[in-house]
Amino acid sequence: MTHTLILSAILFATGLVTVIIKRNAIMVLIGIELMLNAANLNLIVFSRNNPSLSGQFLALFVIVVAVCEAAVGLAIVLRVYKYYQTSVPDQVHELKD
Repeated sequence: MTHTLILSAILFATGLVTVIIKRNAIMVLIGIELMLNAANLNLIVFSRNNPSLSGQFLALFVIVVAVCEAAVGLAIVLRVYKYYQTSVPDQVHELKD
């Protein structure tokens, strides 16, 4: 259990560093996905000690949220890239139709 929790912490820290440091919007989305996967790993590890399936159902819910986040986030990034010709979020100063 300890090794898996350490792996999850490393995965979460890697995702957090990716979100903070990277300037590309696609890399920010990948960092968020890494953090959600680390949370899923924690839920599964802790649910192994609990006989109920609540942790596994919550992990399934997090997976669904991650898929929706990736789809909507990618659609927004593609629209912003089409309009501004950049995928760097700092270069987008105004949002208009």
